[in-house]
Amino acid sequence: MQIELNGQLVETDAQNVAALLHERQIDAACVASAFNGQFLPRSQYESQRLEAGCRLEVLSPMQGG
Repeated sequence: MQIELNGQLVETDAQNVAALLHERQIDAACVASAFNGQFLPRSQYESQRLEAGCRLEVLSPMQGG
């Protein structure tokens, strides 16, 4: 299926957010995510199913001032 990941269309077989992060070699413990514009708690990565056309933003926190 095709989804939008950080503004880019990507093809994936992942069924949930956790599987997509694993597929893309993204460490789930080090990122914050938004699913279709809504913050997604890490505790929901396994249960949040992906569907064609959904939007996922994955951000790494940055330090600085």
